[in-house]
Amino acid sequence: MSSKTTNPFTFLQQVRSETAKVTWPSRRETAISTVMVLIFAAMAALFFFAADQLMSWVINLILGISI
Repeated sequence: MSSKTTNPFTFLQQVRSETAKVTWPSRRETAISTVMVLIFAAMAALFFFAADQLMSWVINLILGISI
């Protein structure tokens, strides 16, 4: 197996070159994506809270244990 090393200066030039090729999202796209993630996270939290409450109720109903 051949080991190919690159000096740090060349490596940084390559990183800058590759970074320049990236299409970065606009501020508006980033804000919209952030809001969507927060909304879906809240929806998931509500769903799992409701599912947990429902399962707790069913188990208590079956076992007859009151908390």
